[in-house]
Amino acid sequence: MQETSALSIAQTARLLGIGRSTLYCIIKDGRLPVRKLGKRTLILREDLERFIAALPASNDPR
Repeated sequence: MQETSALSIAQTARLLGIGRSTLYCIIKDGRLPVRKLGKRTLILREDLERFIAALPASNDPR
């Protein structure tokens, strides 16, 4: 199965396990760049991977 290089807001929120409004806050804060295609907001998979890699590590086993 081929992975897409760009994800929708819904796909990204689902992958991260967060709500759309939380994702929009992250985007508004400039922590995750987006691209626009007409009215669609797209997140490049490489930008998402970079965002996840930059998250602080946690020693909490939960």
